[in-house]
Amino acid sequence: MYVDTWTFIWLMVFMKIPIVGLLLLVRWAVSQTPEDTLDEDGGISHEPRPRHPHHPRPRLPRSPRRGPHRGAPAPVSPLRTRTALARARAAQHR
Repeated sequence: MYVDTWTFIWLMVFMKIPIVGLLLLVRWAVSQTPEDTLDEDGGISHEPRPRHPHHPRPRLPRSPRRGPHRGAPAPVSPLRTRTALARARAAQHR
């Protein structure tokens, strides 16, 4: 009987403290006003400076090199097979 009484008191009183703390935290968060920001983007961007008129343009990315040396010829395209010829050969082997 003694243990049941303390269990009841523990569950009904002391276990309510975290619930009350959570409710107070939510109430505090809801009552907060949003922070005033200077910019619409939240201050994460910067204004790009205009480029100097004599500043060279950025170079385009290099094209991929073929083969181990510069200027090697492009690889040869694979041989093509005509479907009519392939069907005729397949029919002969049956």
